Amino acid sequence: MIDTRFIGHELPAFEVPVEAGRLRLFSKATHQPDSTYFDEQAARAAGHPSLPVPLSFLFCLEMDGPNPSAMRELLGLDFRSLLHGEQGFVYHRLAYAGDVLRFAQRIDNIYSKKGGMLEFVERSTRVTNQRGEVVAELSFVLVVRHQKEVAA
Repeated sequence: MIDTRFIGHELPAFEVPVEAGRLRLFSKATHQPDSTYFDEQAARAAGHPSLPVPLSFLFCLEMDGPNPSAMRELLGLDFRSLLHGEQGFVYHRLAYAGDVLRFAQRIDNIYSKKGGMLEFVERSTRVTNQRGEVVAELSFVLVVRHQKEVAA
């Protein structure tokens, strides 16, 4: 069982610079039709100071932390039993190429279902820009599957 004493634990915050080249590659990979996400001139013509960060790209930037496995390691979880359960985003303002975003992660809840066969870890992440303005709040649910022991 995952130790519920980790509820409320805050992982070390980290910062990630938003690079225009990565935004262009992401836009290309996701077949983004809106040129404001990959063309600097189109972005400025639309009133943006630079290329805006596509909404789901924040998940990619969160994976750029110094240790993307920090929560898994902290909780002693075997990656072979993990499932991505749920993901959510609440946006407060746009981020742009050139911004430096700070990701502060917290374990919000740990609980089990199905008689302990499934355990859930809920994590939230507060994303702020270099001015301390809240850009977004991310939520993530990790599911840990446990196999029934087979009688010998």
